[in-house]
Amino acid sequence: MPQLNPVAAQRVEAVAVAALAVVVTVAAGYPWWSLLALFLVFDLSMLGYLRGPRVGAVCYNVAHSYTLPAALGAVAVAAAASGDRIDWLGVLAVAWAFHIAVDRALGYGLKTTEGFEHTHLGLIGKARRAGSSTDER
Repeated sequence: MPQLNPVAAQRVEAVAVAALAVVVTVAAGYPWWSLLALFLVFDLSMLGYLRGPRVGAVCYNVAHSYTLPAALGAVAVAAAASGDRIDWLGVLAVAWAFHIAVDRALGYGLKTTEGFEHTHLGLIGKARRAGSSTDER
């Protein structure tokens, strides 16, 4: 039996999460494009890199972990269960999870303090291109 590459597994898993987010959004009666309308909002966390790679990685990773959108979604579900519908909170939580999933599916993982191009899924951007040209020698 072939070994399952953990990076590939996480990327496939992310595609499934992104698809689920689209299904949930449409099933809840919201247009699928609402996910796209909110997509770049979560990348404002990259502004932390203006203060350096350590602060940037912390800001980016906080905004690109499933923990906060899951907590936000739980609050939205609990509020709805108690009769206080705050739909926008649920839409925000699903859009946030969608953003994270698409990023992960594309290979943009959580950042290390080495710099923006160093992620838990491997190198991205110029660092990846430089690494692959070194590997070919």
